[in-house]
Amino acid sequence: MVFLMPVYVLVVTSFKSLSEADPSTAWSLPKNWSFEGWQAAWTALKPGLVNSFKIAVTGSLISAILGSLNGFVLAKWRFPGADAVFTLFLFGMFIPYQAVMIPLAGLLTRMELVGSISGLVLAHVVYGIPICTLIFRNYYVTIPTELIEAARVDGAGMLRTYRSIVLPVSGPAFAVTLIWQFTSLWNDFLFAVFLGAPKSWPVTVMLNNTAGSGAVAVQYSQQMASALLASLPTLVVYLLLGRFFMRGLLAGALKG
Repeated sequence: MVFLMPVYVLVVTSFKSLSEADPSTAWSLPKNWSFEGWQAAWTALKPGLVNSFKIAVTGSLISAILGSLNGFVLAKWRFPGADAVFTLFLFGMFIPYQAVMIPLAGLLTRMELVGSISGLVLAHVVYGIPICTLIFRNYYVTIPTELIEAARVDGAGMLRTYRSIVLPVSGPAFAVTLIWQFTSLWNDFLFAVFLGAPKSWPVTVMLNNTAGSGAVAVQYSQQMASALLASLPTLVVYLLLGRFFMRGLLAGALKG
């Protein structure tokens, strides 16, 4: 109940008219239900929502695929120094974004990707590889090694073994990584505001821009509707796929 109290204020305020929306009446139901705030929020956030979907969906898929390939090689197709490489991958999880923001901006500028959706996707994919590799590697360790050895005996190479043996049982791990990455990419603000441009700004940046300034009347209904609209995709993802997320985590933790 305590957790849902702010959500209640968001919902009821978003349906109030501009004249009725006020902090003094935040807990009151609307006297006249109005969709003006939602219409204004949709108009203001629509370009950002489109950009966020492009960034989150593309970046999540690429990160999951690369993480799956890395995890398979590090877990089942081992090579000299595999443990050291895996450790270096994990170091990427502990490097704060702020520490590399300036050189990252310079790199994207030289690649002519700064300010573009492709540049934001690339930055998120690179930073998503460590956590995705960790999830897949820990999951693939639980696959019986005898299956991989049997595939080798039958003449299957690395890619054939991955495609025919490993990929069909990777559903739980893909569910975890896709939900994790989609949420992270959708909620990102730092990369978007530092490396993006108005044409590539996602919904988080545009939501921040709806705050306005103290020189004008605060449009509470639009701000509340905008906050709800920006959070709906991740909420829907967790409501629809949350059970798969938990199953994927438990599958990688309890097998064997």
